[in-house]
Amino acid sequence: MNETAKRLLVAIPWVILLIAIIVAGGPVFAVAIAMFGCLGLREFFLMSSAARPLQWVAYAGVVGMVAAAYFGTAFNLLMLMAAPFLLLFILAAARDDRKNITTSMAITIFGLFWIGIPMAHAVLLRELPDHGAALLVDVLVGTFVADTGAYAVGRMFGTHKLSPRLSPNKTVEGLIGGIVIGTLGVWCAGLYQDWLSGTDALILGAAVASMAPVGD
Repeated sequence: MNETAKRLLVAIPWVILLIAIIVAGGPVFAVAIAMFGCLGLREFFLMSSAARPLQWVAYAGVVGMVAAAYFGTAFNLLMLMAAPFLLLFILAAARDDRKNITTSMAITIFGLFWIGIPMAHAVLLRELPDHGAALLVDVLVGTFVADTGAYAVGRMFGTHKLSPRLSPNKTVEGLIGGIVIGTLGVWCAGLYQDWLSGTDALILGAAVASMAPVGD
């Protein structure tokens, strides 16, 4: 439980910062999301450095996708998702040592799409004319509460391993606890949103809490 408390103490300031950025919206939110996307890419490229990814293609791609989501539409986002391929081929052809260049290109595109698409989707969600900011906060609440609940329940009651090869510490009990607690977390948040019915809040919470461990 001490570890759970540490997690909460570290996460709460970040949650407050994210909510403040979401409430601010506009260019502040778009710039912040682009920065978070670049930070995520940096972590991914540190893990996959052996593949020698063409990093600047991905960084430029994430910024471009976020900008397309903010200034344009989902169609513009699709166009920006295709644009990095041309730059990727140019930089790949210009590299002096092209050994395993296909792997380098594949890792680059994987990082760009894996991180860039959710970042751009967050901008599209925030820019919805009706309750976009509140929906995004609900998603964050569900993710945070589900993750913390799964960890706490798993530590206290977990005995059956969920997937030892992928994540040795995760348990079936933690998974169930996280989904239930995450769903209830969004439902509780919905109590303060008169436009979100209890049923819709439960459906949204269940969807978020179920997908969070899949992504994890």
